[in-house]
Amino acid sequence: MKKCLYIDCCIRRNESRTKQLAAAFFENLKGYEVKHLILEEEELKPLVGDFFFERQELLEKGELDHPRFDYAHEFAEADMVVMAAPFWDLNFPALLKIYIENISVDGITFGTSANGLVGLCKADNLIYFTTRGGIYKDSPLETADHYLSSFVPFFGFKKYTSIAADGMDIVGYDGVRSLNEAKEKAKQLALSLSE
Repeated sequence: MKKCLYIDCCIRRNESRTKQLAAAFFENLKGYEVKHLILEEEELKPLVGDFFFERQELLEKGELDHPRFDYAHEFAEADMVVMAAPFWDLNFPALLKIYIENISVDGITFGTSANGLVGLCKADNLIYFTTRGGIYKDSPLETADHYLSSFVPFFGFKKYTSIAADGMDIVGYDGVRSLNEAKEKAKQLALSLSE
């Protein structure tokens, strides 16, 4: 059975609208074993100080099988990667960026050649679910989509798909309708990808 890695950065947990959006996808996805990685429950650390230098030393020695790189191996070996995170400060919560720092490992998730970067990840699809308080579709202020879409060449994915519900916190705007429309898109995407 194919493997789907669900990277959950839904900070509000049970009240999370983004989690509801992702749930609409997973309720309709068939043929995948889903690994649900809840970032708040992981002991993620930013790459600073001794934690950074230990990583560099391991990379220089070529010790890519060290437990420090377990997240990277899991990411590289997934057949599908799904990220869910709310829109915060024009992007997503810092916790997701810390995770991305930890899985960006030369020789595991990407490589380098004379022609530049080479993606080494197995997954064809990177999918991102988010909910936004305002309306940021196609806005230069929405930087998460631009950043995550760059993972297609960087990690070797073939396709990036983003589904968002906008206007969730605008008084007088039908946020419920926006969320329901996004859930329907998520459902249809899951059905199209099901094995």
